[in-house]
Amino acid sequence: ANNLTEVTEFFLLGFQVSHSLRILLFSLFLVVYCGTICGNLLIITLVSTSKTLHTPMYFFISQLSISDILVITDIVPNMLHVQMNNGGTITFTGCLIQLYFLGSSEIFECYLLTVMSFDRYVAICNPLRYTSIMTNTCCVILTIICWLPGFSITLFYTITIAKLNFCGLNIIDHLFCDLVPLLELACSETFSVHLQIYVLGIPIVIIPTTIIVVSYTYIIITVLSIPSITGRHKAFSTCSSHLIVVSIFYWTIFSLYIIPQKSQTFSRSKILSLLYTMFTPLINPLIYSLRNKDIRKSVQETLH
Repeated sequence: ANNLTEVTEFFLLGFQVSHSLRILLFSLFLVVYCGTICGNLLIITLVSTSKTLHTPMYFFISQLSISDILVITDIVPNMLHVQMNNGGTITFTGCLIQLYFLGSSEIFECYLLTVMSFDRYVAICNPLRYTSIMTNTCCVILTIICWLPGFSITLFYTITIAKLNFCGLNIIDHLFCDLVPLLELACSETFSVHLQIYVLGIPIVIIPTTIIVVSYTYIIITVLSIPSITGRHKAFSTCSSHLIVVSIFYWTIFSLYIIPQKSQTFSRSKILSLLYTMFTPLINPLIYSLRNKDIRKSVQETLH
């Protein structure tokens, strides 16, 4: 054990495929990255400049776009380097920084999606009190409350991981520095770290999921009580985009972290990681723009 050297950098394998397939994956990742940045910047610009989009729902959508830009910018540039060179190194500090910003953004998105479900609950179940409850000040406070746990909780377990001993093997069979493959390389005992993560999972995932389920239960009950079919369709269409985003996000999170499978292969883990780090940030602006008349109208006005 004394002969093992301390790890100062990690080697990320990425997808170990042929040269032609590496170029194809590199091109795909680059197109997705550029499309995600452009799509989310468009959402942020439209919400900031268009007066018709100065509402709580679109304010939260713009915050979601900021989070998506942070996630994909934290992951993809180094992933492109790793994939093009059939692997690449990242320093121990760089690995922790990447893990920190990824965790902060994902925790923020958990809380933001919860706030957005509450916003839809108030809009549909208490429409007369909506403007008095969801004021500009309230929206800003709720957003700050979403960001603070993201940065503080992630800092807590990142510092704990930084205190672990990493020695000997430094090869990570993954696309980026993710939590699970990083802990597998630790030489010291990781039981306390896993325990902290599972305990923190209660306020990060379980409680927000419960609030979202309860909110949509009341929303569905209220929508079904509307006598006209047109009224029901109009009411539910205001939250259908959010429901799609929530389903995609939480399905990948639960599949990858909350209910890990012992038989889960490295390839499956990489694909699931791509879903919530690359393709979810790409899909979010498409869902909110293609399914939203106000955003489509603002785009047309901007183009004209």
